[in-house]
Amino acid sequence: MMKIKKIALLILVATVFTGCFEDLDDNPISSKDVKDFVWKGMNSYYLYKENIPNLANDRFTNDSEYSEYLNGFSTPEELFESLIHDREHVDRFSWITSDYIALEQFLSGNSQSTGAEFDFYFEPGSTTQLFGVIRLVLNNSPAENQGLQRGQIFNAINGTSLTESNYSALLNQSSYTLNLANYNNNGTPSITDDSIDSTSESVTLSRINYSENPIHKTEIIEVNGENVGYLMYNGFTSSYNNQLNFAFDDFQANNVQHLILDLRYNPGGSILSATLLGSMITGQFNGEVFSKLEYNSDLQSNNTIYNFTDSFSGNSINSLNLNKVYILTTDSSASASEMIINSLSPYIDVIQIGQVTTGKSQASITIYDSPDYGRSGANPNHNYALQPLVAKTVNSLDQSVPSSGITPTITINENPMNYGALGHEDEPLLATAIQHIIDNGRVSAPEQYDFKRIKSTVDDHPLQNDMYID
Repeated sequence: MMKIKKIALLILVATVFTGCFEDLDDNPISSKDVKDFVWKGMNSYYLYKENIPNLANDRFTNDSEYSEYLNGFSTPEELFESLIHDREHVDRFSWITSDYIALEQFLSGNSQSTGAEFDFYFEPGSTTQLFGVIRLVLNNSPAENQGLQRGQIFNAINGTSLTESNYSALLNQSSYTLNLANYNNNGTPSITDDSIDSTSESVTLSRINYSENPIHKTEIIEVNGENVGYLMYNGFTSSYNNQLNFAFDDFQANNVQHLILDLRYNPGGSILSATLLGSMITGQFNGEVFSKLEYNSDLQSNNTIYNFTDSFSGNSINSLNLNKVYILTTDSSASASEMIINSLSPYIDVIQIGQVTTGKSQASITIYDSPDYGRSGANPNHNYALQPLVAKTVNSLDQSVPSSGITPTITINENPMNYGALGHEDEPLLATAIQHIIDNGRVSAPEQYDFKRIKSTVDDHPLQNDMYID
C-alpha cells in the first residue's frame, strides 16, 4: 500500500471572523460589557453548560463576584474559550466573532473568494516542503474564469516555495499567483521516487464578493438501461432550497431510479435544508421522524422534531421515493451532511463511498447581544456574536453521529493521482458507485494511497463544519 502524508490549511473560523478587541478608549462600549454578553449568552444556550462549572446558574452570589470574574479575562475571546467543553475532543466547533455581518454573509453563502478549494500534501521524501492540489473550482468564479481545473498542482505562491510554516500566510492574501507544477511518479508504483516538478506556468487569482450556489453539478447517467442521477451538493444553504427542489424535479422528470449524492466537500448548514433533501430522496415516509434536536437541561422545551415532509413554503417537494441512496464523502463531509446519512439510515439503504466523515452531530445558532439574543435589537455599539453548539441531532432511533465520524461502506481516499473530473463516470468515487449499481453490490475498492487528511479548506476561509438552526 502506497503512503503519502497530507496536510491542509488550518485557519480556525474564529480567526477568520474574530479580530483583536480594539483600544477601549476608541470604543463606545467597554470590554466588560461584551464579556457580560458572552457569559450570559453561553449560560443561556450552551449545549455543554452542565460540564462547565463557571456557567452554573448559581455560580455567583452577588454582582461584585460576577464583575471580578469578568475582569479576570483580558478579552471576550479569552472568556469565551474558557467556557468551551473539551475543545480538542468534544466541542471543536463553537466560536466567537467580532464581525457578525461577515458571519451572516458567510452563512448565507456569500464571502470573499477566488472560487478555488485546495488540498495540501508534503512533497515525497520531505517533512517541510508542500505542494497543493486544486480539489474544487466553483462555478462562475475567478478560478473558473482563469481556466483552473480540479487536479492541477502548484508548489509555490508568488514564486515562494510552499512550506508547512508559510503556506497559510501566502494563501491568506486578497490576490496571489499560483506557480503550477507537475506530479512525476517516475513510472513506478512507489511514491518514494516521486517528485514535484516546477513549470513556467502560473495563474493569478483575486478574491471577489462571491455567492456560491451549493448545487454545484447535476448529471443523469444511463446505466444498464436505467437512469442514475448525480448531484454534487456543497452546502445546506436554505436560500437555495427552491433550486434544490428544481434539481429533483429534473431527476423526477427523467425517471431517475438511482441517486448518487456527492457530499464530499459539504461542511453542513441548515437543518431545514437537510430535512427537505431527505424528503426529496425518499417521499414514502411523509410525517415520520427524520431527525430530532436535543438541547441542554434548561432548554428541554426547545427540543424539536423534524419530520419528513411533502412541501415547504407553499411548494410541493419533488420526491424520488428511493429505497437506496449512494452518498460520497470525505473527512470534509460534516454536520448536516452527516445528519443526512444518520437520519436516512433507519429507513433506506445508505451506501457511503469515500472517507470517514468529520464526526459532528451538534447544531449551533447565532447569538447576538440583544434582550432575546436574536438579531433584532442587537447592541449597535459592537458587532460581536457567538456561534456556540446549542443542541445535538439524533435520528429516529435516538442514534447520534459518532465523534469519530461515520465509516464508509467502501473506503476510497482521494490522492494527488486520482482527482478525476467531478461528474464523469471514470472519477473514482462516482465510478465505484456506478459499479456497485451494475454489480448489485459486488464491488471492491480500488488500490488505496494511505495518507492522512488533517483538514481541508477553501483558499481564504475554512470550512466551518457547521450545522445551524434556521
